[in-house]
Amino acid sequence: MEFGLWEKYYKDILEDFGFSRSKDEESAKLLDEILSIEGCYTLEELTERVSFSDKFIVFGAGPSLKKHVKMLKEEYDLRDYVLVTADGATTALIEERIRPDVVATDLDGNLDDIMLANLRGADVVIHAHGDNIDKIASLTSFFDNKMGTTQAQPIGNLYNFGGFTDGDRAIFLAVALGASQIILAGMDFGTKVTKYSRPNLDVEVADADDFKRKKLMYAEMLTDWIRDNEPVELINLVDNDK
Repeated sequence: MEFGLWEKYYKDILEDFGFSRSKDEESAKLLDEILSIEGCYTLEELTERVSFSDKFIVFGAGPSLKKHVKMLKEEYDLRDYVLVTADGATTALIEERIRPDVVATDLDGNLDDIMLANLRGADVVIHAHGDNIDKIASLTSFFDNKMGTTQAQPIGNLYNFGGFTDGDRAIFLAVALGASQIILAGMDFGTKVTKYSRPNLDVEVADADDFKRKKLMYAEMLTDWIRDNEPVELINLVDNDK
């Protein structure tokens, strides 16, 4: 999605959620400064690293995630796919001893598992927004093999492929990396949250609050936009569960 089109959605999101564009831009500037010093991948370099396949599996952190991970592990040859996890979904793969190829994160998931995945060779795409400035400052340097994204105007080393939540942003990333087919696992777009999206949750699954439900609504809308407008086949495993 080109930024000119994304900006129309972005302005609606800023207004709907009361987010600060200047804070988003401040976070993006900080991430860009860190990456400028430490080095980072370009889109072309990351694309080359995952060029072994144009078939992707993107893992979200919905209630169906664990079931889908186990099913895919048993019934698919995962070596044939580029595995992309959306932030906290990384934990579900680590639990099954699967290393993702790419992690799309705003540093909000289980950081031990995301760092472990990175140590085992996963590339990390770090997303800057107004609510994670402190984490950008304190955690970015701990990661190797990284690239940066923003939901504001892309600057310097940062990209904006479109997308709002970790899940739909990971799908937009897969499209940018050249996917022709994307299987969606754990992408429920419903009214529930899990321990994978909320690491401090005391139970496995809980009702989402109004804020989270609205985010999931945007995630589903933007995923539908990909389905309707990008030359990629989207297969949501949740549809097979119904």
